[in-house]
Amino acid sequence: MNNDEEHLRLLSLFHYILAGITGLFSLFPVIHLVMGLAIVLGKFPQSQGDPAPAFVGWLFLILGAAFITAGLSLAVCLALAGKYLKLRQRHTFCLVVAAVSCSFMPLGTILGVFTLIVLQRSTVKQMFGVNP
Repeated sequence: MNNDEEHLRLLSLFHYILAGITGLFSLFPVIHLVMGLAIVLGKFPQSQGDPAPAFVGWLFLILGAAFITAGLSLAVCLALAGKYLKLRQRHTFCLVVAAVSCSFMPLGTILGVFTLIVLQRSTVKQMFGVNP
C-alpha cells in the first residue's frame, strides 16, 4: 500500500470521527429550542410577573433550529466526504467539504488543511479519475 492510499484511508476515518463529533456538538442548541418554546408558551418564570415578549421566544426557536440544522448538515457532509474518500469518488465535493470543515476549529481546521493538501496531489487526482 503506497502513501496516498494510506493517507486517503486515514482521512476517510478521521472524517467519520469528525462527523460524529460535529453531530454531537450541533445538538447543544436544543437547550435554546426548549427555552424558546417555554417563552412562547408563557411557561418561563419571570421575577416581575410579566412574561417575556413572544418575539424573544421565537428568536430562540429560530436561531436554535438554524444552528442545529447547519451543524447536522455539516456532519452529514463530513460523513459523505469520508465515504467518497474511501471510494475515490467526487473529488470536488471532498475539496469543498474540506474547505468548509476548516471553520470547525480546531479539529476541522486540521483535518481540512490535511485533506486539501492530499487531494491536490497529482497522484491522488489520478486515483479519483480527475485529470491533473
